[in-house]
Amino acid sequence: QVQLVESGGGLVQPGGSLRLSCAASGSIFNRYFMRWFRQAPGKQRELVASITSGNRTNYADSVKGRFTISRDNAKNTAYLQMNSLKPEDTAVYYCNAYFPGLNYWGQGTQVTVSS
Repeated sequence: QVQLVESGGGLVQPGGSLRLSCAASGSIFNRYFMRWFRQAPGKQRELVASITSGNRTNYADSVKGRFTISRDNAKNTAYLQMNSLKPEDTAVYYCNAYFPGLNYWGQGTQVTVSS
């Protein structure tokens, strides 16, 4: 069993930055495929960014060049650095850890981009 705890959300003005963290319990964090999803009110949950155990990354077109996903296996933590935030980035952001046969979610953290 893996527990994921997100932190770092909040209210930020357009153009601002936030860094989300996802702290994971368990001893095999480095094997997990880590992902960040988001869900805005009235919309489906969407994949924002992912990082493999080998640190290969992938991003949704809407965040390319603005968001950066990373991981620190020594700290069992994944990160999402979000720059140049836009109002349309407002959503609850969820951390996800995937391994074949296993799939874990955090509780989510609210990100609100507004002036």
